[in-house]
Amino acid sequence: MLDVMGKAVDTIDDRDVSFADIRHQDLATTSIAVVNGALRRLSRSTKAGTVARVLVGECWGQSSITEPFSLGILENLLSKAVKMAKHNAQHSRMKINLSGIPVHQETSWQETKEDPSNIAEEEKLDFVMDLDKAQKVDEKIVNTNSMYADSKVIYRLANSEGSRLEWDETRTRVAVRPVAKDESKVQYDYAIKSGLAGYELVRVLDPNEFASKCARDAIDLLSATKAPSGEVTAVVDGDIAGLIAHEVCGHASEADEVVKKRSFLSDLVGVEVGTDQVSMVDDGSIPGLLGSFPFDSEGTPSSRTTIIENGIFRGYMHTLETAAVMRTNPTGNGRAQDYNRRIFARMTNTFFDKGTWNNQEIIEDTKDGLYIIKTHSGMEDVVGGGVQATSLKGYIIKNGELTQLVRQLAIAGNVLEILKTVDAVGNELEFSGGTCGKGEEDWVPVTSGGPHMRMQLVVGGG
Repeated sequence: MLDVMGKAVDTIDDRDVSFADIRHQDLATTSIAVVNGALRRLSRSTKAGTVARVLVGECWGQSSITEPFSLGILENLLSKAVKMAKHNAQHSRMKINLSGIPVHQETSWQETKEDPSNIAEEEKLDFVMDLDKAQKVDEKIVNTNSMYADSKVIYRLANSEGSRLEWDETRTRVAVRPVAKDESKVQYDYAIKSGLAGYELVRVLDPNEFASKCARDAIDLLSATKAPSGEVTAVVDGDIAGLIAHEVCGHASEADEVVKKRSFLSDLVGVEVGTDQVSMVDDGSIPGLLGSFPFDSEGTPSSRTTIIENGIFRGYMHTLETAAVMRTNPTGNGRAQDYNRRIFARMTNTFFDKGTWNNQEIIEDTKDGLYIIKTHSGMEDVVGGGVQATSLKGYIIKNGELTQLVRQLAIAGNVLEILKTVDAVGNELEFSGGTCGKGEEDWVPVTSGGPHMRMQLVVGGG
């Protein structure tokens, strides 16, 4: 299959075409959902497709198919992409040169201890049922939600520069969401375990401990109070730190926004954007994290990209195109949701890096403030640098101790102002896996995270 793809891109003999690639993917997924002890969904699906891309001037042409291919079919696919690119290139203002990009010829098969496809659906369903049953710790739990999902995708890629690649990505995800009610009060909590891993992720998870703890946390929220409002000294956990990293610093550091001057971080390389305790990276090469992979959708190896180093802004996350335009190296951040979607500059595993404090020291060193934990939602303002987010819960800090539990806090502010108030950073990283949308809601698996951090935030109680 890869040989045929390589032969096809090698047949292009058009001097207007500066670059071409073909990518094929085979995807298999399993999804199970149980609600209140009843099976709501058990599905297994497969999908395969092939896409050809061609670059003329500064314009891409792209064409895809779902049927099995031959050399002739791929040549026709490339021909359609060439016509599309040439039509668009009539209005080109520049020519993007991708010649000289690194060539990679490699096969990289993921090492999983247990391939999820070898586990019977009945066993997976039994596990999800156990999760659901374990949430029933008290009559105050009125709704239980449990899910399991796995996916395996095999990629093959060939480009006109000579790269020939094969690799696979297996991901597994488990989640629970219990809802608690007491008279007129209703609260929920959630717990998620996910990663670039096989069924071994499930094997090491105790369903009773995992789900029952989450249910008890939901019950505890029934007695939580409203958080104070206004500007406060806030200690955030790695989950909230990751939300800030992802929603604002992350999206604004995606270079396709930068080249269009739609990012508040444009032209800030070398500029101080935070205190010297603030460092932030994107790293798609960390083993086991949900946003990791060996190669991006353009065949660039995943890598560690320093975005902020000791308060100084250092750089952006690049595709082949944005790296060429900005005359730098691609970083392995060219990602597409699927074979029939376009490639954007996308985050992988994005997080604030660790500091020197331990978590307890930060709490004890805080006289009055809020300890804010567990993300609920977030929204970015890539142009203006603002952040709007909510956390599920937190605690009031009094004289260095955690006191009253508080519910749902809203967070708002300008990220550059926030980062210049950071004065304590923990020495332990916490990661949370999920998905990230961009463009026409193109979703890719990502991870966000960070250490505990102390900063000034504007908050509002829910």
